Amino acid sequence: MKRIRSGPQRVQFEISQDEKNLLAHLLRLYPLVPANHQRLSQGRQIPDREENQQLLEDSLNAQRQENRKHVEAMLNEQGRFVECPAGSRVSFSRSEIEWLLQVCNDVRVGSWLALGSPAQHPEILPGVDPQTAQHIVIMEVAAFFEMQLLSAASSGRQSGHA
Repeated sequence: MKRIRSGPQRVQFEISQDEKNLLAHLLRLYPLVPANHQRLSQGRQIPDREENQQLLEDSLNAQRQENRKHVEAMLNEQGRFVECPAGSRVSFSRSEIEWLLQVCNDVRVGSWLALGSPAQHPEILPGVDPQTAQHIVIMEVAAFFEMQLLSAASSGRQSGHA
């Protein structure tokens, strides 16, 4: 995935067919962070904790459903991916890049959690088997796309565009 044009509103990329397939697969994995992973507070006393936690989880689930619809709409949008000799060209608005970063991060963190949060607890990283290998690959693919998107997002800020 290579950024080929950055403007104040949109960024255009050239993406190979394999990268396009990986991106689509990655985005369709969303969401991977379990809804109950987000806690209101670890140490503070909160009135009606369980009720408020349920409200938080319901709100997160509604947002995730909206994001899932957005993922599918974007991937199926006519003209979003335009074929070219190197694969496809695709452009995203700056707000879409921010949104894609959030989705990719959710998938990356969800895979990290599925592996048992290995950086926090390296002793619990299981041996590599097909399931763990899948999560390791997902984390790396998500990190690749996040770096490309972050680079594109920062290019507009550095040149004075927002």
